[in-house]
Amino acid sequence: MDHPIFTPLGPWLGLERSLQALNRCAEDLAVTNEQGQRIRFVAPAGKENYELRIHRTGCVATRPDNLHDWFNALVWLAFPRTKARLNAMHAAEIPREGGRRGRLRDMLTIFDEGGALVVSDDAELAALVREMRWRDLFWTHRARLKREMRFVVVGHAVLEQALKPWPGITCKALFLSPQRSLDEQAAAWLAACGPQATPRDLAPLPVFGYPGWLPASDDSGFYADTRYFRAQRA
Repeated sequence: MDHPIFTPLGPWLGLERSLQALNRCAEDLAVTNEQGQRIRFVAPAGKENYELRIHRTGCVATRPDNLHDWFNALVWLAFPRTKARLNAMHAAEIPREGGRRGRLRDMLTIFDEGGALVVSDDAELAALVREMRWRDLFWTHRARLKREMRFVVVGHAVLEQALKPWPGITCKALFLSPQRSLDEQAAAWLAACGPQATPRDLAPLPVFGYPGWLPASDDSGFYADTRYFRAQRA
C-alpha cells in the first residue's frame, strides 16, 4: 500500500484490522454523523437499511476482514464530513423514493464507491480533464500536471481495486482547490446538489493515467489506448 493512491489513508494503513481499532480512531477524531452521533463501526446485524441505520444510530456495519468494508471505514476516518454528508443525503432521499433509487442517489452511490477529487487551481489543466483530453493532460503537460494538480481518491471500491491496479480503473471526480480543506469542500459541493443531480455531474477520470502511477505511463503510446483513455463524445 505504498502506492500514491493510498496516501490520504496513510495514518491508518497500518491499523490493526479490527472493529476495536477502528472505533478507537473514530473516537480520537470525534467522527460523527450529521445528527451529531458518534460514528461506531459494528458487525452487520438486522435488516435495517444500511444508510438509515448510520443516520439514526451512527453505527456503520463493517466486516473488518472484508477489504471493501475496511477501506470504507478508513475513508470515514480520512473524510468524515464528506461521508456524513453522503449518508445524510441518502437518508433524506430513501423515504421519498418508494423503493426505487433515483438519479440523485445514483450519483451519491457512484461517488461513494468511486469518487475522486481533482485538486488544482490550474484552470487550463482542469479544462483538459473536463474535455477528456487525456494525452494532452497526462503526456504533453505531464510536468505541469505533476506540479499543479493531484488526484485524491475517496471511493472505497476504487481503493480496493487499486490493490491490483490497471489502467481501466475510472473514478467520477469533482474539482476542488488546494487552498482549503478537501473534506469541507467536498461536503459543501454535495450539499449544494439539487434533487435533479445525476452521475453526469461528475467528471470521468482514468486515475491510473497520472504520471508514475503505473510503469506504462512512461510510454507515450500508453495514452493512445482508447479502451482506457476515451475521447469525449460529440
